[in-house]
Amino acid sequence: MPPKKPTETPLPKIATLLESQVSKEVSRRTFLQMFGLSAAGLVLAVHFGELPAWAEEKGPPPGLPLTPNAYLKVGRDGKITFIGPRADMGQGIHTSTAQLVAEELDVDPADFKIEHAPPNDPVYGIPSGVQLTGASSSIAGLWLPMRQVGAITRSMFVAAAAKEWNVNPTALRTEKGVVYHDASKRKISYGELVDAVAKIDPPKADVPPRYFFLFDGNTPPTEVRSGVKLKDPKDFKVIGKSIPRIEALEKVQGAPIYAIDVHLPNMLVGTVKASPVFGGKLKSVNDAKALGIKGVQKVVKLENAVAVVGDHFWAAKKGLEALEISWDEGAHAKVSNADVVHDLIKAAESEGLVIRNEGDAAKGFKEATKRVDATYELPFLAHATMEPMNCTVHIRPDSCEVWVGTQTPSITQAVVAQVAGLKPEKVTIHNHWLGGGFGRRLEMDFIVQTVLIAKNFDRPVKIVWTREEDIQHDLYRPYYYDKVSGGVDKSGNIVAWTHRLVGSSVVGRYAPVLIGPDKIDPDAMDGVRQYPYDLQNVKVDYVAKEPPGVPTGFWRGVSVGHNTFVMESFIDELAHAAGKDPVAFRKQHLSKDKRAQAVLERIAKEAGWGRSMPAGKGRGIAVSRVWGSYLGMVAEVSVSKAGDVRVERVLCAVDCGTAINPGHVKGQIESGIIFGLAPVLLDAITIKNGRVEQSNFNDYRLIRMSDAPKIEVFVMDSKEAPSGIGETGTAMVVPAVVNAIFAATGKRVRKIPVKAEELRTTV
Repeated sequence: MPPKKPTETPLPKIATLLESQVSKEVSRRTFLQMFGLSAAGLVLAVHFGELPAWAEEKGPPPGLPLTPNAYLKVGRDGKITFIGPRADMGQGIHTSTAQLVAEELDVDPADFKIEHAPPNDPVYGIPSGVQLTGASSSIAGLWLPMRQVGAITRSMFVAAAAKEWNVNPTALRTEKGVVYHDASKRKISYGELVDAVAKIDPPKADVPPRYFFLFDGNTPPTEVRSGVKLKDPKDFKVIGKSIPRIEALEKVQGAPIYAIDVHLPNMLVGTVKASPVFGGKLKSVNDAKALGIKGVQKVVKLENAVAVVGDHFWAAKKGLEALEISWDEGAHAKVSNADVVHDLIKAAESEGLVIRNEGDAAKGFKEATKRVDATYELPFLAHATMEPMNCTVHIRPDSCEVWVGTQTPSITQAVVAQVAGLKPEKVTIHNHWLGGGFGRRLEMDFIVQTVLIAKNFDRPVKIVWTREEDIQHDLYRPYYYDKVSGGVDKSGNIVAWTHRLVGSSVVGRYAPVLIGPDKIDPDAMDGVRQYPYDLQNVKVDYVAKEPPGVPTGFWRGVSVGHNTFVMESFIDELAHAAGKDPVAFRKQHLSKDKRAQAVLERIAKEAGWGRSMPAGKGRGIAVSRVWGSYLGMVAEVSVSKAGDVRVERVLCAVDCGTAINPGHVKGQIESGIIFGLAPVLLDAITIKNGRVEQSNFNDYRLIRMSDAPKIEVFVMDSKEAPSGIGETGTAMVVPAVVNAIFAATGKRVRKIPVKAEELRTTV
């Protein structure tokens, strides 16, 4: 039986829990590496997991597989289980990382069985030291370490076969899980070598058992030191192939692989309703009618929410609807969107924390022949994950199990331990495939809430948020307000640039300990540091301004998502002011970045840039360096006389270094474009009387199949190390579309979503 707890349970301060956890586990430096902001050349230690003690003795115990490291288990039947260190939320990372291991191990990745890594930052927290999936960092960070895992393991099988046959290891080759000695025409499978491998020492590395590489977030690691040589890229057989996703068959068959599929014996199911006003508290509940509904077991009161738990979801939902709830709406009951924008505009009048200050911007403006001043606004956005937010918890007197889909298993373990009053090692996290993350499943709110509710039961409890609960109690992409000014000379050169970013500090909430002495939130401005253009006389600063009561969080694209919209839109404005073609103007300012030039030229060629468009149609372009990858994107739109915009075609040239799985790269760009079109064309989150006005997909719409444009993606050949790709399409499509709208209508869009009434008189 669990310890007795009161029914009324206060909700703990989640930010405090996160801060305390992150401060223990992560230094600010390693976090910034995760988000691409550390100094180049910093050396990180990456732990692959040491061999189990029994592996150096007489072999694995009967029935157990060989475990040469923390990432692989090899059975005597040759079957291989790969422990995926990152969360797969549809981006295909399990398959791509399996390809890295399989390439060096010389096996077919389709034969891998995937397991989700348990919480363990030292072993699975590559490259930042934190077990966190986000910021388009997975492939860039795992590129060398996962190949190293495969190469070291393969060398152990070769060594075992060489010892068995008393031959030189260099005389052996491997292919599809089999070691061959061609001279004697002998062969032996990895499965048959399991016991022999367990008796040998792993190959000596320079600094065993840790492996070192260089990683600054934007520049993928280029060096791994160990005693094992990696393959020459010309010998790759798996890397670079568009193989199907390992889990594809399970998904097609509807197999239970998501957290919402979890069904445990004796399990209860509940659903919740939080205060509709941000910061409000629960005042009172009349639950008489709810408790009279068949299947309802209990009503649980929290500080700012109430839950109904029953035998199944339908009973809980009907019970929740039957509650008579009174709220103390608190200090934010009158807050509206207009208040938020007013505060941002006022904050923009103040000097901010300096991000870039190169040359003399004031002098540059004096020399400019034309000057452009503009303000841009980006709205609050919800994540709207397709799999509803859910979590299942079973608390026992001395332990706790959690079934959830999370982007942060180790932080989840630590936070649950604190809420449950247990040591972290007593908390087991069963991570699952994520039915969409986009940053939402970095958060702990729904998990903490489930633990608090589960404390009231001696049975497992699954809590499912309805779509309405999720849309109205998300942690939203911040509302941003940007002031930009630029000047061009008579030759069309940009001679002055100032940019003031104003908005919420997500890192300040999520892990304030990671804000450095400069007090600048890396999530607010990383995109302006990655920019490829030759700019002179530049000053960029940042003013942190929190919206009253509205919680904010990471959203797909994070910093570059909002930075790229502003930067690439404004580049287009300067091109127009200079009387230059947008492609020619960009090329003029990309002289120092050959990869950026290449994607620009490729996408202009593929799009037929320069061909005239019919009246009411326009073509827009955007080019940027996003998470170390280079993208050129062209959007073609039509605008009706009623002002309705339709995106007809989007083309994208992408240089992401070596494409591990070109099919995945294309899929990520396509999904990012679809995801990013919604905030340009459709709805946003708005606040009225302290609460979110939207509630479901009827008024917070996503792009439907009928709205989707034709998308063409061109993955460029590259020998560079891989870089980030998962969020790039989302970041790029916004400016490409608004620039196309300008080409079609002459109307410059500086605030999204686009409103038809603002375009009606322009066509």
